[in-house]
Amino acid sequence: MSLFNAPSLGQLRRYAIARSLFKPTSLTRAVARLGFVQADPMRAPARAQDLILAHRVKDYRAGELERRYPRLAIEEVFFVNYGFVPRETLALLHPRGAHGWDARMEAHAQDVLDFVRQHGRTYAKDVQAHFDHGRIRRWGADLNVSNHLLEGLHHRGLLRVARREGGTRVYEMVEHPSRNDSAEIRRARAGQLLDMVVRLYAPLPAASLGYLCTLLRNGVPHLAIEVRQAQENAKSRYAHAQVDGLLWFWPQDENPISARHQVDD
Repeated sequence: MSLFNAPSLGQLRRYAIARSLFKPTSLTRAVARLGFVQADPMRAPARAQDLILAHRVKDYRAGELERRYPRLAIEEVFFVNYGFVPRETLALLHPRGAHGWDARMEAHAQDVLDFVRQHGRTYAKDVQAHFDHGRIRRWGADLNVSNHLLEGLHHRGLLRVARREGGTRVYEMVEHPSRNDSAEIRRARAGQLLDMVVRLYAPLPAASLGYLCTLLRNGVPHLAIEVRQAQENAKSRYAHAQVDGLLWFWPQDENPISARHQVDD
């Protein structure tokens, strides 16, 4: 976008409101339009997923996303943070590769994976009852190793969350088809993921885009180099303008000063 057509800060504000707070729709369509719904168990004042969807899904009720989750084509994953994505997004995120475990933990992880494969949908308590993994010190706390292994296998994409019961995850095996992992395909996947970030959070000042790129590289460490390359090409990939001394980015196919982004004061 040329400087002649650069929006004002007020126009950017109206654009942000109009594109984010769209007309309430169905739960499936809202998740698809957002591309990612952050999840958080904290209820002060309410969980993140419920706060996000309450104004974007018609007649939404707290906890509806989790209740309907088993019947929807969505997945619990770590993206830029933890939340829900449309199922087709998994092909962009996985395989995430190794978890940084030593040989002993890798052996335990394989045992857990074999257990879930044999028993089907599995609670963490089922794994704890079958194995004597003990506890592990992580992030200043003692964690149950069985839980740690299940979460790590889920992060890798080798397990998925089938449903939750009383907030507790129930895991099952998931198989990903083999895919082309050429340099060109990796760059394309990283670009698509960054496009998701920009489409969800736009308009973005450059500093916020950089921060979200850091979170995205943490989420897909196997694509960290490609994400950085996409970030470096942001000016050619996204529409942008200097507004009040800051560089802002938004999707190429959108115009912040368009009449479609006008909102009722």
